[in-house]
Amino acid sequence: MWRLNKVRHKAGRLGGSLEELKLKKREHEKALRQARRDRQLVSKRLLLNEDEDQPEVNMDTSSGEQDVVSLFHTLQHSGPEREAHLKALSKALRDPTAQLTFIKQENSMHLLVGLLTGSNASCRLQAVRCLHELSHSSHANVAPACLPATPYLLTYLSGQSTKFTELCLYTLGNLCPESDAVKEKLLAQGIIPALASCIENQRHNLAVVEAVGFTLSQLLQAKDAAAKIIPLVLASSLPSHLLSVLTPDPKFGLAPAIECAWCLHYLTCSMEDNRVLLAQGALLKCSSLLVSLGAAVAEGNKEEGMELLICPLLRCMGNLLFSCPVETLSTEVGDVHVVVALCALLQAYLQSQPALARESAWVLNNLTAHSSALCSALLTLNLVPGLIQLLPFSQGINTMILRVLANIAHKKEEFCVQLAHLGLLSALCATLKMADQEMVTLSMDVLFMLVVSGSQLAEEFVKQGGLLLLEAIQYNSEGEIRRRATYLLEHHLVSYSSYCSVDNTPCS
Repeated sequence: MWRLNKVRHKAGRLGGSLEELKLKKREHEKALRQARRDRQLVSKRLLLNEDEDQPEVNMDTSSGEQDVVSLFHTLQHSGPEREAHLKALSKALRDPTAQLTFIKQENSMHLLVGLLTGSNASCRLQAVRCLHELSHSSHANVAPACLPATPYLLTYLSGQSTKFTELCLYTLGNLCPESDAVKEKLLAQGIIPALASCIENQRHNLAVVEAVGFTLSQLLQAKDAAAKIIPLVLASSLPSHLLSVLTPDPKFGLAPAIECAWCLHYLTCSMEDNRVLLAQGALLKCSSLLVSLGAAVAEGNKEEGMELLICPLLRCMGNLLFSCPVETLSTEVGDVHVVVALCALLQAYLQSQPALARESAWVLNNLTAHSSALCSALLTLNLVPGLIQLLPFSQGINTMILRVLANIAHKKEEFCVQLAHLGLLSALCATLKMADQEMVTLSMDVLFMLVVSGSQLAEEFVKQGGLLLLEAIQYNSEGEIRRRATYLLEHHLVSYSSYCSVDNTPCS
């Protein structure tokens, strides 16, 4: 019934306050990204040297143009201290001015590529560190200058040490979003199959899996990803490997799962039809992991960064539900306890992360839109009272909860009776007084389903002062809200007016 469209950066709501929610969603997404260990989701990553605090070489290596020029000329001549000079160069290249100075030196990139492909393993590692520092540059001219090295970076993804592979991946990830030219070159050089091969060969190496996820997420956020990148990703083994990382096993670590979950989010929100991912069990995988996370959160375990995994999982699930055929919904979702998990997440993040709570309610809405079994589960597992208590909350949470309750009421008349016994009628008396026009409209929709399900509920609503509420709406509102109030009064409630006292005060 109330199943909503998929989202990119919004909660999938309808109504007049959609633009406001879009703005709030973008603000919250920015806050989430800044909370991550590496500061932002869409950002460049800089891996510091493990031996950063150790003495390097007896020379002044402070950032500056003269240092870079001097080191460049020194490195053109082989010698026993070449590794130390490279290490000094990588540190000097953190200076933005030094980065520009270096790429302007004739054959500077040719020098780095030569060292990157040479026989000295230590020099190869320091050369890729220099490239990594350059890839972190904010100057638009630096990334294109690094392109001669990218074929070798891609080749090295199939071997070398973990640290070397990490540096190659994060360097490529930093270069991906710089410009269309850089991105096109990387695609032509085979970055997608290289990433697929890397994650397959290193699937047990958490640091490498996380780095692959970061690099792929940088690619998938391109404006033309749906046309040029996603088809290549779907044709590769990457989706299945990304899904395999979504495991409830705490030993596997949050970071790789976070990166891969965001990749899946970018896939699901960029495609009109997600049947390819559904066929690979993506919905069941997201649902199962959310059940585990919801259980952990319900027990008070809110590990730092957990919300950064929950957020993309919720979005993936909501978007996948949009493409899931109604007849296969139960099979795709799996355990009905997913509604327990969603309610737990909703309650846990209501105050600290209201946007995340709204995401949980949005998924709950899409789940209950076409599933009587899940609507029944909310009732039998006694989750509805907790939802009703959330109706006073704003920030789009109450409207989404009201849609969920509407889904339940729409399924069966007996569900309407149960909702009324749980206090929904009195809650509607409160929501009908709200200034939020969308809440008032939705409240009348739910009220309509309740009163037409049986005369007992109509009588109960009138006894609670419902007639005067609707009359106030009828005379103080305009347009559709007024018409709905009039219809309810004239066609479903007028015969129960005798339940009010003679002095026209509402019955208690």
